[in-house]
Amino acid sequence: MEIKIPFIPDRQAKPRSKRLTMVMDKGLSIRQAEDFMSVGKLYTDFVKLGFGTAYLTPGCREKIDIYLNAGTVPYFGGTMFEIFAVRNMFGEFVSYVQNSGITLVEVSDGSWEMDRKEKLGYIEKLSKKFTVISEVGSKKKDVVYTPEQWVAMMKEELQAGSVKVIAEARESGTIGIYNDDGSVNNELISIISEEVGTENVIWEAPEKSQQAWFIRHFGADVNLGNIAPAEIIPLESLRCGLRGDTFFQFLPDHLIK
Repeated sequence: MEIKIPFIPDRQAKPRSKRLTMVMDKGLSIRQAEDFMSVGKLYTDFVKLGFGTAYLTPGCREKIDIYLNAGTVPYFGGTMFEIFAVRNMFGEFVSYVQNSGITLVEVSDGSWEMDRKEKLGYIEKLSKKFTVISEVGSKKKDVVYTPEQWVAMMKEELQAGSVKVIAEARESGTIGIYNDDGSVNNELISIISEEVGTENVIWEAPEKSQQAWFIRHFGADVNLGNIAPAEIIPLESLRCGLRGDTFFQFLPDHLIK
């Protein structure tokens, strides 16, 4: 018998405009992708084929079809774009994406710092052929941007054609919007959310503590990324208040003693 538990936030059906979840695939096999989709397709909106793994993973095209057939949108991580761009192979990158059956492209400059106008130009060009998201922030610890620079770059990239901007954290969760110990940079995130809007941002949050922080501060519908495949159900549990970290988040006051 199915039981309906009250006070659990409703979730939009896919394709969603909020509560977006991006999962990082760092080289799953075809069988692992099938298993992942068997439990995660309802809760996963995007699957990022991390950095350059798609170039090396056997059966990658078949895996892309598995994600597409499950109603999930796969795409190459921004580092793959940078790998082509730094080699002056933009045309080859466009062909590579088109031949893969992928319709979403990520543009980033986290590994290779390109001129701002060049990056914005790439976003504008690619947005005429694909849906584009872009990543803001460096993967290098010694490259630090002010909150004002973060906001300016995000706004520029949205205006150039990105439908969402990703706030960089790497898979380690110790870069960009986080401090060295993985704790949240409150000031930076607060300014971005106020000036850019949480609906326009996918916050990379690979760690449970980071995911819980965003849900407590922005609600169940916050967009989160760089989630490990095995963490998709645990994350959805956080979004629903079905885990200790967010247990009281969505309960009415009269039930909280």
